[in-house]
Amino acid sequence: MLRFRDDRTGSLVDLALSPSVPLRVYVDGASWGAEFGLRAVRVLVAADVLVRIAELSGLQVVTVLAAPDRAPVGLEQSVGALGLHPLAVAGGAAEADALLGGPAHVRVAASAGGRAGGGDGVLIGVGPAQDLTSDGRAAQPDASGGTAGDPLALRLALLWYPYRQPVKLTVAAVAEAEETAGRWRHAVAKWAAEPSRPIPAETAHRISVAFDNDLDTAAVLDLLLRLESDPEAPPGAKFETFAFADRVLGLELVREIGR
Repeated sequence: MLRFRDDRTGSLVDLALSPSVPLRVYVDGASWGAEFGLRAVRVLVAADVLVRIAELSGLQVVTVLAAPDRAPVGLEQSVGALGLHPLAVAGGAAEADALLGGPAHVRVAASAGGRAGGGDGVLIGVGPAQDLTSDGRAAQPDASGGTAGDPLALRLALLWYPYRQPVKLTVAAVAEAEETAGRWRHAVAKWAAEPSRPIPAETAHRISVAFDNDLDTAAVLDLLLRLESDPEAPPGAKFETFAFADRVLGLELVREIGR
């Protein structure tokens, strides 16, 4: 069961769907305009985390982005570089509703003044994101700048914050995220060579609870940091835990295995 805070009411809402009913996710890009900036990236990353958690729970998901401009500048390159699930793009709310095949269960939007826009479904309001990198182009992962070395460093830097919390993205934050992602990939490749061990039941429970409870990626990342340096944890269990969490985090932590 997924649980979110509905920005319309400020209360927690449980979302329980049958696996036979697709979860309909409406991503509201009405306020983005033609330029694809960090605020838009953060909304899409939050929506992608939601989709991945739902799929991990055995649900089918239909995701539609409603934007005045069907192809905001930088959207296509960011979807690929940031590990985002492909999504349909609609020119407005009416077309998005038609593509969803019914009323939205969840609407993901940039919040404004503590509230996001209206519409159907539980409303997930994503907090503001301010780009303080040296060239101010953090939202363009394939451009020159802090994310050029590893585009997924931007994704990790955003996942460190609860999605409602305002973010000020600095060069140092992106560099730290890039170092962490690289270190974890190297460690995962090393642990993969050791005998496999199951994820401890308590660890698996804590990860699942965090993901299901208002998309708490920050809690999962903190858990991974502690597990990384735990001398008592078997390497095989570390591998399985990191690989499992990465199904939602989307950081490609297993990509160096065998290299």
